[in-house]
Amino acid sequence: MAQREIQEELTVDQYTLGLVGPDQEWAGTVADGGTVRTHTPPACWGPMITPDFRGGHEVTRPIAVENAEVGDAIALTIEDIEVTSVATSTGSMRERDEAFGDDPFVDHRCPECGTEWPESIVEGTGEESIKCAECGANASSFGFEFGYTVAFDEDRSVGLTMDDAAAEELAENAREAMALPENSRQHPILLYKPSGMAGTLGHLRPFIGNVGTTPPVELPDSHNAGDFGQFLIGAEHDWGLPDEEALAERTDGHMDVNAVREGAVLICPVKVDGGGVYVGDLHANQGDGELSLHTTDVSGRTELGVEVIKGLDIDGPLLLPNEADLSHIAAPYTEMERETGRALADEHGVEMVEEMGPIQVIGSGETINAATENAFDRAGNLLDMSEGEIRGRCTFTGGVEIGRLPGVVQLTMLAPMDRLEERGIGELVRGQYDL
Repeated sequence: MAQREIQEELTVDQYTLGLVGPDQEWAGTVADGGTVRTHTPPACWGPMITPDFRGGHEVTRPIAVENAEVGDAIALTIEDIEVTSVATSTGSMRERDEAFGDDPFVDHRCPECGTEWPESIVEGTGEESIKCAECGANASSFGFEFGYTVAFDEDRSVGLTMDDAAAEELAENAREAMALPENSRQHPILLYKPSGMAGTLGHLRPFIGNVGTTPPVELPDSHNAGDFGQFLIGAEHDWGLPDEEALAERTDGHMDVNAVREGAVLICPVKVDGGGVYVGDLHANQGDGELSLHTTDVSGRTELGVEVIKGLDIDGPLLLPNEADLSHIAAPYTEMERETGRALADEHGVEMVEEMGPIQVIGSGETINAATENAFDRAGNLLDMSEGEIRGRCTFTGGVEIGRLPGVVQLTMLAPMDRLEERGIGELVRGQYDL
């Protein structure tokens, strides 16, 4: 990584072609304690239907952070998210086997002329509109099994699904309606104009689906996670991995955890010097689990505060969600609850642990069970506790939530503040929850 001027405020408007890794061109260097601003294009569907992409997302170039070294962590405070798209299309996917090799997100080829990662053009609208620039064949790897188009109100508070005529009208103005940034290279998914479940109203609450730090090996950006990353094991394309151990180099930036929204703090591992923070895959809304495997991809602006935590040495992300996103059992104690607890402690002659703080440990794996085991391991390493104690604390003061099927979870617990102080994140937890 070449030396760059350190900026207190860094704006990033350049994106990769579906890859994350240390050899990607860097966007610049932000000061420790500085601010990063981005305007990112939609991820998932747009890159998925654009055959020259090497991964399923379009994320920013990596951002170096002053003082960040391997073994540290970087805290990203999500200060603002603004959706700029006025509409999008989404749904569950159907793969076109003839348009890819090992992996429809990564290994693209024209089904007629055989060109790998072909350049493409748009002709008309609908699922036949993405054409190979060489031979004119439909070159996209994906269509909809069941799809729908959503238009948003001016305040981005609700979305309404469109009928055939309204979806067609948006498709005719797809790039502008999706507010694709100038440097975006994807085709807008509104072109496909699906119109399922027309007239359905939905609540919006935007969040960032793929945000974190750069892995030490190059990966497709959509596969920087333990579940999607399974597709790389044994694959014969350029990003194939030999085994599960090789996949452990991931940083789990692709979480699709809907609590990674404005007001949350995401703590990310540093596995390359500089950290390589990247941002993308904004969604207008999503229910827990992302049950269609896709949701409302949008363009949008983000503002992130950046802080290095020296020597934290975590393997995957930690999340401090908004207090409103915590379950009742995992919320910070009220003063009345603490007083009641002290009375119980006095009655039974027990010394009560006065200071506890909420944390979420992100785990990922091939299945939800594997992801939960991964989170147990990460939580045990973070807090120097046995798996049995982690299970006990999560049962009594927290739980497990599904970020994405098949394999991303949030393992939640109230952790002793003295352990969090020892690891260098006590101040962040106190600040987040006013402890």
